[in-house]
Amino acid sequence: MKKAAIIIVCGSLLFLAKIANAADGVVYKSPTCGCCGDWIEHMEQNGFELDIANVESVVPYKQQFGVPYGMGSCHTAMVGGYFIEGHVPADDVQRLLQEKPDIIGLTVPGMPIGSPGMEMTGRPADSYNVYAIDKEGNQSVFARY
Repeated sequence: MKKAAIIIVCGSLLFLAKIANAADGVVYKSPTCGCCGDWIEHMEQNGFELDIANVESVVPYKQQFGVPYGMGSCHTAMVGGYFIEGHVPADDVQRLLQEKPDIIGLTVPGMPIGSPGMEMTGRPADSYNVYAIDKEGNQSVFARY
């Protein structure tokens, strides 16, 4: 009896440890994209733990998660049940996860200079928006930079 109880307790603790160490999300990216790696590093420096899926094409993931045509970038992530498309700042992802708005994701279309992962020395930062996308594909500005 005692041995069975110990096994159950140990198994439960291992399960809880596995949950505690689970990644916050997964990033789908090309294995050769450097700026994607820089964005992942930005996210990790801001407390996110991300699994990385190097894939031949990110397009199927964009379609699966509902990223509207023309609102894409070089990588697509799923974090907390939301898609995170492109170079979205970690602060905006944290805000999204705290507020939990009725949307399906955030996107920074293209690759604006100065966004996380797209910093370039000697080049001024672009102005850009982070867009929230709802279930119908409508967009609204979530943050401005």
